[in-house]
Amino acid sequence: MNVYKFDEERSRREQAEKQKPPRGPSGPPAFNLPDVIVWTGGILIAVHLFRTFILPGGWDQMIIRYFAFWPVKYTILPSLSAPDLISSLWAFVTYSLLHGGAMHIIFNLLWMAIFGSAVARRFGVGRFLLFSALCSVGGALAHLATHWGEPVPMIGASAAISGQMAAAIRFVFELGGPLGAIRRSDRAAYFVPAQPLADCFRNQQVLVFVAVWFGLNLFFGIMSGPVAGQPASVAWQAHIGGFVAGLALFPFLDPVPRRRF
Repeated sequence: MNVYKFDEERSRREQAEKQKPPRGPSGPPAFNLPDVIVWTGGILIAVHLFRTFILPGGWDQMIIRYFAFWPVKYTILPSLSAPDLISSLWAFVTYSLLHGGAMHIIFNLLWMAIFGSAVARRFGVGRFLLFSALCSVGGALAHLATHWGEPVPMIGASAAISGQMAAAIRFVFELGGPLGAIRRSDRAAYFVPAQPLADCFRNQQVLVFVAVWFGLNLFFGIMSGPVAGQPASVAWQAHIGGFVAGLALFPFLDPVPRRRF
């Protein structure tokens, strides 16, 4: 190809490129969740499917025995076998990996996607997992205090997710936060400084959210019956324990400097 034909070919390609319709801006990803939320949700689903469809019934009973939270164990610690005694330690966290049915896990995953995602973006993976585990412990302690000696196991991630909700309300409703009266939609929205707890509860959005949340938990607790198709009653005391733990632990794990006046 000589120089003339080369320039002619280049000119033709440039003209064809100009005639292409302009590309519109790409939309947001359809699955925009922090990796830690995706992986945590995947683990919870995998555990539930494994228990439901793969494990024999007898083995699943062993999982419940050694990984669910049993209040009765703490009244007879000296007489427990070694496996039961050891399991009474890790059960403060492991009960949150187990669920009683499809609707139980679906509702928990939904709330975790909404509120846990905000906390995960702010805290990062390590702080988020530590925070969630400690909120599980807080929920278990509240359940133990109100169900002392009860021979019925507690399972579910609701206490940990309640703690995530408590952490989220500390900043999502702030000015510039993702749900604030004046809000941002970029990553910086998750890093607005949190107000002191007393000031946080002067925010009308926070008060309405907390009132509705506590009201629903008390309602289901008083009803003390099946919810969302589950045969067991709601462990609402554990939810409140996780929520209170989340409020208390938030300032110790929050990586964003507090707002100073």
